[in-house]
Amino acid sequence: MSFGCLSPEGDRSTALSISLTVNGKAVTDTVEPHILLVQFLREELSLTGTHIACDAAQRGACTVHLDGSAIKSCNILAVQADESSVTTVEGMARDGELHPMQAAFKDCHGLQCGFCTLGMVMSATALATHKTDLTSDSTPAVRPERRRGRLYDYQNQRSSYRS
Repeated sequence: MSFGCLSPEGDRSTALSISLTVNGKAVTDTVEPHILLVQFLREELSLTGTHIACDAAQRGACTVHLDGSAIKSCNILAVQADESSVTTVEGMARDGELHPMQAAFKDCHGLQCGFCTLGMVMSATALATHKTDLTSDSTPAVRPERRRGRLYDYQNQRSSYRS
């Protein structure tokens, strides 16, 4: 039994064309309407730094930047990203140099097991871009109820984030 989407005509869904910019490069492709952005990035573009972790949008390992804002790519359809700009962790480095947040996580050993680290880097980068003072636990963006996944739970992650 198949549970594919049905079009108004009763046929199985047909692929839709999307155009977006991914890591600074123009991408045009066709996708089924039910394909998640995380699936598109991983399976069609081979950008495997964006992880599928929890199936509940809680961990943040799937975090990417969509038009400059951190989003969980497991919560958005690829067709919803049409005409947008997406940055994955693979697109953060420039000219062979790590992005400063990537370097901080590396230098400060800001990881636990490493699986969610890439999403933490993406979330931390977005927070740092939109806030000027993220050095205090009292800053609204880093209070426990505002954290993405496990971001900011471990001392070395806090050190990475503050550096």
